[in-house]
Amino acid sequence: MKIALAQINPTIGDFEGNRQKMMGCIERARGLSCNLVVFSELVICGYPPWDLLGRQDFVAGSLNCLHRLVKSAKGIGVICGFVEKNPHHDGPLLYNSAALLEGGKILHTIRKRALCRHDFDENAYFEPGGQTAAFVYKDRKIALTICEEFFDEKNASSQGNPVGDPLARMIEHGADLIINIAASPYHIGKRQLKRDVLSHVASTYGVPLVYVNQVGGNDSIVFDGISTAFDSGGQMTARARDFEEDMVIFDADTQQGDMHPISRSDTESLLKALIAGTRDYARKCGFNKALVGISGGMDSALTACIAVRAMGKKNVVGVFMPSQYTSRNSIEDAKALAKNLQIELVEIPISPVYDQTLQALSPVLGEASSHDITEQNIQARIRAVLLMALSNRLGHMVLSSGNRSELAVGYCTLYGDMSGGLAVISDVPKTGVYELAGLINKRKKVIPNRILQKPPSAELKPDQSDRDDLPPYEILDGILKAYIEDNKGAGEIAGMGFDPQIVKETIGRVNRNQYKRRQAPPGLKVTSRSFAEGLRYPIAWKWG
Repeated sequence: MKIALAQINPTIGDFEGNRQKMMGCIERARGLSCNLVVFSELVICGYPPWDLLGRQDFVAGSLNCLHRLVKSAKGIGVICGFVEKNPHHDGPLLYNSAALLEGGKILHTIRKRALCRHDFDENAYFEPGGQTAAFVYKDRKIALTICEEFFDEKNASSQGNPVGDPLARMIEHGADLIINIAASPYHIGKRQLKRDVLSHVASTYGVPLVYVNQVGGNDSIVFDGISTAFDSGGQMTARARDFEEDMVIFDADTQQGDMHPISRSDTESLLKALIAGTRDYARKCGFNKALVGISGGMDSALTACIAVRAMGKKNVVGVFMPSQYTSRNSIEDAKALAKNLQIELVEIPISPVYDQTLQALSPVLGEASSHDITEQNIQARIRAVLLMALSNRLGHMVLSSGNRSELAVGYCTLYGDMSGGLAVISDVPKTGVYELAGLINKRKKVIPNRILQKPPSAELKPDQSDRDDLPPYEILDGILKAYIEDNKGAGEIAGMGFDPQIVKETIGRVNRNQYKRRQAPPGLKVTSRSFAEGLRYPIAWKWG
């Protein structure tokens, strides 16, 4: 049996657009004499659809698209994910389902049993499926599963889903091919984990395995694709590219297939994730061009580089807004970066507006104090006003450039540098920012060396440095990872070797600044637990 692993980038709710992409893959697979083409989880509507699932017209549109596919699926089998109505109505009204289509008919349907509880809480929308049986197609007995069903069976069972071990049961009843369709989001380090799990499943049951994953960005979530096939010994023998639409062929009889290249390191895959997420967010939201406030610092330099790779140099405009505190080095570095990227650079000094703002406030606030936080934040907010004015007039999307370390502890200005349509690197720690910059400069020196070497500074007052307000980023990022991603408490983190006082202060700042993060623009999720999709602390609370 020749199987096409069709890895596409669906847009949520674009039923006709998604169907057209699927039909293109079906025609191509049929032309390559494939017997079966496999698509990802909920591919017809796109994943994750969130509360659109509560709209009857949305569900009807998805099912209508499925029926049109059924009529077109002739001469080849098609496996795809779709939203199915729950006829029993004794729980959620929907199922997360998968179907085998062929010859104008639906030959087999399964319903997802182990529902996802992270990134997209499926339990709020779907009823877990019941018992699942293998089915015969083209002389193969197929065990069809959906995403979590063998990624974390024990965990799903302990949380109340009636999972048991359906895969083992299907193998016992003669299944000789496993197919898993998924919408598994990307995060740093997950690639190897998925490969290990898939390899283990194939070798444990001694049958070949096909895994088809969604690719592309939908809002904050990015999918890396890397659809794969494994032989009965657990060796990967087919693989699609990462962060690109792709199709590879796997022969279930010879257990061999196409092997396409993927990123060679976690840093390279992180960069690809940010580029793909930015490109798809802009495209799916209807934006062709972007604005980036360029300061001459590291974060805005990286954001501009990502924007150029995602949208093209002709579609990115840099906006340089110097103040009386902007150093000559930053002026030179901002211009050098724009020249290296070959993007337009608009310069708008903010000193006149800043001085007038202080003058207007003086009857109420008195004379300006010595560069306190009020004066610093006014500068950041003036820059935001200018960027958003350009966005309104030009129709370009503003990309904000704050990193995860700053956002975590509130080292950012609400309605200032936090403003924008997408926070590109808001889930990238500051140490990761430098790693990405180093990778970009390996191919060609785009980011000036001085930006990489000078101490980070907001340049909102004379001789300012991030170190005035924050511990070294190597220490800060270690504490933040332990607290946010690993869910450790202050005592546990201090036990890892961090200064207890710094730990206490850092955790306090994270907790106090939840109100800022709640008002931040969407950010691309690239860690296992981001502020956008994962850390759901209340704003008003007192504990610990």
